[in-house]
Amino acid sequence: EPPDTPNDFSCQTQDMRMVTCTWSQGGDTYLYGYHSPKYTLSEEFSRKLIPCTVSCSEQCSCSWDIGPQTICNVTVTVENPLGKKTATDVFDITHRFYPAAPFQLWEECTDTEITLYWKHQNKGVELFCQTEVFQSDGKVELHNSSATHHHYASITLGGLQPHTEYTVRVHCGAARHFWKWSEWSEARTIRTKEATPSGNLDIWREVTPALEGRNVTLFWKQAPSFRANGIIISYVVTWEKEDDSKPESISFSSVYNSTRISIDNHSYRISIKAKNNVNYSLPTVLIIPRATGNKRIIFSTEEIKEDQVNGTVEGIFISWVPRHIYDSYVIDWCNFPMLHPCDLQWKRFGPNTSSALINSAAFVPGVRYNFRVYGSVANRASLLEKKTGYLRELPPLLDPVVEKVELTFNAVTLSWNSYPTNESQSGFIRGYNVYISPIQENCSLKGSKKHVLPDDSVLCKYTIENPEEKRYTVKHLLSNTKYKLVVKAYTGGGETPIVNFIYVDTPFNSNMLYLLVLLVIVPSLVAVICHWKMKW
Repeated sequence: EPPDTPNDFSCQTQDMRMVTCTWSQGGDTYLYGYHSPKYTLSEEFSRKLIPCTVSCSEQCSCSWDIGPQTICNVTVTVENPLGKKTATDVFDITHRFYPAAPFQLWEECTDTEITLYWKHQNKGVELFCQTEVFQSDGKVELHNSSATHHHYASITLGGLQPHTEYTVRVHCGAARHFWKWSEWSEARTIRTKEATPSGNLDIWREVTPALEGRNVTLFWKQAPSFRANGIIISYVVTWEKEDDSKPESISFSSVYNSTRISIDNHSYRISIKAKNNVNYSLPTVLIIPRATGNKRIIFSTEEIKEDQVNGTVEGIFISWVPRHIYDSYVIDWCNFPMLHPCDLQWKRFGPNTSSALINSAAFVPGVRYNFRVYGSVANRASLLEKKTGYLRELPPLLDPVVEKVELTFNAVTLSWNSYPTNESQSGFIRGYNVYISPIQENCSLKGSKKHVLPDDSVLCKYTIENPEEKRYTVKHLLSNTKYKLVVKAYTGGGETPIVNFIYVDTPFNSNMLYLLVLLVIVPSLVAVICHWKMKW
């Protein structure tokens, strides 16, 4: 086949002397050896063949020294015995400048600025450069600059975060007659310098009575607005009475996030600061109000009723009655309430908030979590409400143990007074179900509901809806009969399957014995005596 016309034929230079032309070679001509396609390049204005060697792989290319000539009309000719095709490119060499990639990058930096330098080979052509900045969060920014110096260029990147890594690279193109970008330089990763920490730490506390005053357990974490601006090396906790007494301080390694201090019953001002290699952050302040009464703390929770709350798939929903006097609200809880001391958690909310969905990867079904809602004003917190709930209630782990059984010929009274209804349960105990049935037959006692077991046997069911009522009497039983029975506690998660029963025997009805004596034995005795007298 005849050769295809060379496609995408164009020429460019990186040094204003050597020109490189490239093109696509087209399809297979199925002619090989001496008859394979031959390429030649010629320049029309000088009417000369271009002395270059063509090499082809993915593309064909050919380079030569243009000399002092700046405007060219280059034609590439491809031919084989079946025909020939040409392509032409007319250009001004100053409009086809393709710079070499910038090299030898170095930098000078402060906490918020990086001045980046690089070398280039612009051959007297003014360059327009673009710096690409990769941030740690994946965001990418492009910054433009001009390179007018013959050997190197620079750009100052401002508005950066302290002690943060940035990855930069540069490419350039001709400023006046842009043709195309150079290849990217090698990427360089630069970290800005440290600065004073900004924003505030978030501090919270738990206050408990002590022999000579109060113990205050302090907890702290970095608030969303806090920026370490470096490596935090320590925390400094300071506390002092509000009557301007001498402050006390203690410093902790950055691995700690809590401590306990002892104070008397006066009002105290507590503050915490974070320190990096440059300076301290601004202090975050917490006020512990004066204790009232004998060892009685103003934060006492005794009088506040605990409300039950419900969990969802997303978390546990907490709501409270807002009060206009507070500038924020705090909810605290323990992720692992069985630990002593527990790992206290807390979350702050704005003054216009009256509900929150509290979630944690540590929350699991069947564990009761206790929440306290505080109102805060001028760094002083007051307990407002208490909540308790489960992410999801589960059936009770253990059945009530029947401790006492009182029997009559037609009734049985059961007691299980020691059964706990507290946070040890895997759900809120809502009440109890008492199941009973004769051994030999299904149950159909008056006032009961039917409950069918998997084996199709029928029990009588009585429900007690008060979890604190731990005594029940089943009436209308048959005398001298063996019964099986069981007491089950239930929660919002239901109850466990019935497995084990206890067995009781109702006694013989003594009233029937008296009746038998009166109706049978006494008349028989009278008849015998009468018969004996008649004979006598």
